[in-house]
Amino acid sequence: MSEPESGRAGAPTGGGPSGPARPTIEIVLPGDGSAPIKRSAGESVRVEAIVLADGHDLIDCAVLYREPGGRWQSEPMARVGADRWAGSFRPETLGRYEYTVEAWIDRFGTWLAAAEKRLAANVLTPVHLQAGAALVSEAAASQRPELEAATATILRNVPGPAIEAARAVAARMRESQPRGPIARQEPPREVQVERGRARQGAWYELFPRSCGPAGEHGTFADAEAWLPYIASMGFDILYLPPIHPIGVTHRKGRNNSTAAEPGEPGSPWAIGSADGGHDAVNPELGTLADFRRFVARAAEHGLEVAMDMAFQCSPDHPWISQHPAWFSHLPDGSLAYAENPPKRYEDIVPLNFESADWRALWVALRDIVLYWADGGIRIFRVDNPHTKPFGFWEWLIREVQGVHPDAIFLAEAFTRPEMMRRLAMAGFSQSYTYFTWKNSATEILEFMAELQAPQMRDYLRPNLWPNTPDILHEYLQQGGRTAFALRFLLAATLGANYGIYGPAFELCESQAATPGSEEYLDSEKYQLRSWDVTKSDSLRPLITRVNEIRRAHPALLDDRSLIFCKTSSSQLLAYVKGGEEDSERVLTVVNLDLGKVTTGWVEVPDCGEEPPDGKVLLAGGTLDWQGARASVSLDDPQIPAIIV
Repeated sequence: MSEPESGRAGAPTGGGPSGPARPTIEIVLPGDGSAPIKRSAGESVRVEAIVLADGHDLIDCAVLYREPGGRWQSEPMARVGADRWAGSFRPETLGRYEYTVEAWIDRFGTWLAAAEKRLAANVLTPVHLQAGAALVSEAAASQRPELEAATATILRNVPGPAIEAARAVAARMRESQPRGPIARQEPPREVQVERGRARQGAWYELFPRSCGPAGEHGTFADAEAWLPYIASMGFDILYLPPIHPIGVTHRKGRNNSTAAEPGEPGSPWAIGSADGGHDAVNPELGTLADFRRFVARAAEHGLEVAMDMAFQCSPDHPWISQHPAWFSHLPDGSLAYAENPPKRYEDIVPLNFESADWRALWVALRDIVLYWADGGIRIFRVDNPHTKPFGFWEWLIREVQGVHPDAIFLAEAFTRPEMMRRLAMAGFSQSYTYFTWKNSATEILEFMAELQAPQMRDYLRPNLWPNTPDILHEYLQQGGRTAFALRFLLAATLGANYGIYGPAFELCESQAATPGSEEYLDSEKYQLRSWDVTKSDSLRPLITRVNEIRRAHPALLDDRSLIFCKTSSSQLLAYVKGGEEDSERVLTVVNLDLGKVTTGWVEVPDCGEEPPDGKVLLAGGTLDWQGARASVSLDDPQIPAIIV
């Protein structure tokens, strides 16, 4: 059969950067290429690929990567299976990196392997050595004296010394030899590189309006007085509910009543009034200058302020009259308020993302985020993102991070797992999870396995919250102080990111609005509260100690290294974090049997004959090592765990 002529139908047009390449490449990890995976600056990206080629020639591979606007850089890959290769790179710059895999025929490696066999069979001839010497000489053109010396040795045609010389320069040849036709996986994949705070942190939620004297509306100045208290517990992020003006029309009253009494503050999530909208500050809290002062004072205490970004409006929001097309209306012309039956939010009007004027709406919402980011806020907790289009979030987050690559977005997405994953793929840095409702050992194991699955872990960073202003789980309502301590310990040691709604949490607020409800009685969402944080039974000492442990032991700030241990009791949950890149491992054992003494054994994986080297960091009982196993007794209801 004749060769096809160039330019004619059927002529070969494929191949790598250097021409027709024989290897084929399939990147299998991380992610699936449909969206950028996530890493933080300095966090390693391990890339695995299946690489094949016809015949018996050896293959070599490399990971290629480049920072935003930069040149391609290369890191070698190693064979980790018959046809599987792995390599890694460590991005340091914030933004979207690209990465891919290249492969080529390893001509020198192929020659050396064949020469080794010929030497063993005593059939290595001078012509075979000359072929190897030619490869080394070709590579020596890059001014490498050791390769020139190896060429000379091989050309002496003495088989033993020739092969020894070839072995000695094998690693150098991998770097230096011309690679010939190269196969490259196209298109490149992406990794969104964010700052370390996206990877790990302890969140504390606070309503500034409850920081004033009893019965009085608190201000940012009042909230400043709380900063030493919050910082003393070791939190990293101080999250504030919406700080904007609150609507009057259909304002909710105490315990979500539909008629507010005079002086009742309403829900902060009913955003907008005659005083302004999403770019304004509730005058009862203070001025914009007061808020900026509060943010600066928080930073002095080591706290970064996170803002709530709720894209919804009260019926009094300026946009209602300025942009009526941005909202849905009922057949009678009235505004459609928000509902999630049986819950009704008459004080909130959702935005219509299917509006004919949707482009202007998107730009307005982006500009709101940029307004606060330009003013110094770089962490946003986003309310109900699963009720807005994925494409909107992909666009908005990319737009904001294009200007402020250090911006972090937490999705308040208490929704289906696939919905949470899709929002993470749209660009959210972190997400709330179903952790609040996972309480038994089986539930926790299954849930964490779901989060650790490859299709989840490369996109979604979980943020574990045992409570929120919306959620007081039955477990906390009935379990007493021990339940609060246990749920805190699980959140703070299972999750690199966790948060609590305080002071309700550390004070063990447990009374629901009605039987069977997850709403708090006298919810802070609808009224001012006064908190006595000096109570002797506060969880403050435990929270402080665990946050100290987290900061001193980076293994706890890594979600990717979590491994569960075998135990002899369903009431004992044990897990290890660390290893690989960490210099230590941390073992946590918790007692799920509230208020009861639980004993048994724990088997630590990959422990060998020696126990993990470490002291007891938190003692809620005793632990006695017997090789790779530990005998455990947890008998302290105030501290239902041990951390080693």
